[in-house]
Amino acid sequence: MHVFAHRGYSGAYPENTMLAFEKALECGCYGIELDVQLTKDGEVVIIHDELVDRTTDKTGRVYDYTLQELKACNAGARTDFESQKLTIPTFEEYCAWVSTTNLVTNIELKTSIIYYPELEEKTWEIIKRHKLEEKVLFSSFNHLSLAAIKALAPEVPCGALVPETGLVNAGYCASKFGFECYHPAYCTIDAASVAECHEHNIQVNVWTVNSMDALENCYAWGCDGVFTNYPAVCKAYIDAKQSN
Repeated sequence: MHVFAHRGYSGAYPENTMLAFEKALECGCYGIELDVQLTKDGEVVIIHDELVDRTTDKTGRVYDYTLQELKACNAGARTDFESQKLTIPTFEEYCAWVSTTNLVTNIELKTSIIYYPELEEKTWEIIKRHKLEEKVLFSSFNHLSLAAIKALAPEVPCGALVPETGLVNAGYCASKFGFECYHPAYCTIDAASVAECHEHNIQVNVWTVNSMDALENCYAWGCDGVFTNYPAVCKAYIDAKQSN
């Protein structure tokens, strides 16, 4: 079962910062999950919320800031790392760094609230520039964005994210529309739903697994991956199970 560091090692470091990504690498996890959006001047940046309010010292929509203006935000605001003045990374910066590692990156396209023109194309161009085509997968709550990625790169794995209402017959649905993965919330799955996905050769990567009960169940049900804020804990548990 693969461990993806959710927004980097976000349980201990400011989410979606290079520090959180570097710490995720140090703990030996399989991959990193991150979120991409566009700035006012069309640059691909890594941030989860459509507003900068929660994770920085500024307010307003990501889309209303230029890259230069976003870089002035403190991405470690109101955390123990505030004095380090961490910045919002560009996806280009991240790819330049991750290309030197063996990490797999799950890129969530944040297009379900604001549909960013050409976000899919711009993200894919950066990936190609850094020769990361075989080390990425995409996910999104907006499944039309996944269809756009498939049009650009049919061979790249895509995961259908669904909200906490879940989806019945998810494996059948994902296979019908050409997606390789299903990305449900932990509270919506059980052994039977995981088995249904596997019957259709669909991998199940679960968010956000931050408790031992959830981790143990995901492992027992045969989930293919988990997204967690605590990758070191999950990695240690899985390593221990596999060594028995």
